[in-house]
Amino acid sequence: MASAPSDPKPVLGRVDGLGRLVAADPELERLQSEAGSKLGASLALPQLAAIVRVAQRLRIPISRRVLAAGRDQDVDMWVRAVPEGEEVALTIERWSARPASAPRLAAIASAEDEKLLPEALSWAVDDQLRLLSVSPPLAELLGCELAEAAGQPLTRLFRLHEGGDGEMPLLDALACRTGFSGQRVQIRDGHAELILSGSVALAADGSFAGFEGSAVATHAPAAGAGAPVLDGAIQTALRSPLDRIVQSATEMSQADGEPVSEGYSAYASDIATAARHLLSVIRSLGEQAQVNGVGEIDLVELTSEALALIESAANERRIVIGVQPTDRLVARGESRSVIQILVNLIGNAVRYAPEDSAVTVSFEQSGHAAFVHVADEGPGIPLNDQERIFEAFQKGNEGGEGSGLGLAIARRLARAMNGEVQLQSEAGSGSRFTLVLPAA
Repeated sequence: MASAPSDPKPVLGRVDGLGRLVAADPELERLQSEAGSKLGASLALPQLAAIVRVAQRLRIPISRRVLAAGRDQDVDMWVRAVPEGEEVALTIERWSARPASAPRLAAIASAEDEKLLPEALSWAVDDQLRLLSVSPPLAELLGCELAEAAGQPLTRLFRLHEGGDGEMPLLDALACRTGFSGQRVQIRDGHAELILSGSVALAADGSFAGFEGSAVATHAPAAGAGAPVLDGAIQTALRSPLDRIVQSATEMSQADGEPVSEGYSAYASDIATAARHLLSVIRSLGEQAQVNGVGEIDLVELTSEALALIESAANERRIVIGVQPTDRLVARGESRSVIQILVNLIGNAVRYAPEDSAVTVSFEQSGHAAFVHVADEGPGIPLNDQERIFEAFQKGNEGGEGSGLGLAIARRLARAMNGEVQLQSEAGSGSRFTLVLPAA
C-alpha cells in the first residue's frame, strides 16, 4: 500500500531521458511497483510521466498537483519536476492518502476536491500563463496536438474579450492572484467562443503557481427529450454508496464459508436486492449522463501514450509490440485511468512474454462496448488461477517481478468507469487481457 511518508521530508525521485524511474525514495518506488512497474523501468504513473515530459520539452521546472492511483487508495501529492541535463529530478511534497474513487458529492461541496475531477474541456497554466496541459477534447477544439499546446502562451490560442464594463476577469485574477470566472474568449484559428473559469494553483511553498480551470461553450446545446433526468454528478454520488452497500450485503450473505444463520443471510440478501433495484432506477434516470463524470476518449490515442511509457522495457527484452492499424476508437472513460490500465496490461505482457517474442494490441467495437485486446506469447495462465491474479499481491508467475498489485488496480480503475478487465488464457498458449469500456 502506498501510504503517506512517516515524516515531512519530501519524497525524491529521478527520471532519465528515456522516461525510466532510475532513482526513488521508498514511497515513490512502492507506488511505481503498485502500478505494475519497478525501479529502473519506465515511469508507470501517467500523471507523473506527463509532468516529466512537459519539463523535458520546455526545459523549465514544472510544478503540479497530482492524484495517482495506488493499490486500494489514491495518493494526493504536489510534484515539482526540474530538468537536469537529460534527466528530470522529482521532488514530491504534501504526500497524503485519500479514499479510492471518492463520491463526487463530496467534490461538489469542496472546490479543492473539484480541481481533481476530470473536465471535458480542462486546462492548466503556469504563473506566466503558459499552458501546462489541455484535455484531449479541448486540444481537438483548438485544432492542435497535446504536445504542441504545452508551453504556448494562453493568449496565443485564445483571444480575450472584454466584459461589458471593460474588464478582463483572467487578467484581473492574474494581478490579484485569485480565482476567476466568466472570461469570454475566442479560439484564434476558429470561430468558437468559450467561457473560461479557473482556480489558483499553489506551489509547495504556498506561492502562486498558475491556474487550473475549465471551459464551456457560450452556446451550450439545449436539453432535448433524450436528456438525462438525473444530473451525472448526482447520479455518481448516489451510485457510489449503493455499490458499497451491495458489495457489503453480498459478503454478509455469503460470509466466505463461515456459519451464518438462515435469517441473517436472507436479511443481507434483501438489502443487496433493494440496493441493486435503486441502482437500476438511478441508471435509467441518468442513462445518457456521463459515466462517473468522465467524457469521450480515443482508446487508440491513449494506447500510443501507454506504449511510449513501455517502449524501453520492451526494447530491453527484444519484444516487438504490434499495434493493429486503427484510426480511432471512441469510448467513455477517464484518460489518466485508462493509460494506467494499459501500461499495466501491456507491461505485464512484455514482462512475462519470452524474449524475442511479440505482443499484439488490437481494437474492437461490438454493440455498446469498446475493447482493447493485449495478447502475448507467454506461458499462459491456468484456468484455476485466472481470478486469483486479479487479487492484491497475486502474480501470474510466482517467480515474477512486481508487487502483484497492478491487475488489482487495473480492474478497480476499469470498474470505476463502468468497464472491466477480462482475461482469456490457457496454460502454455499465451494470454489475452482485454480492457472493456462503454462505447461513446
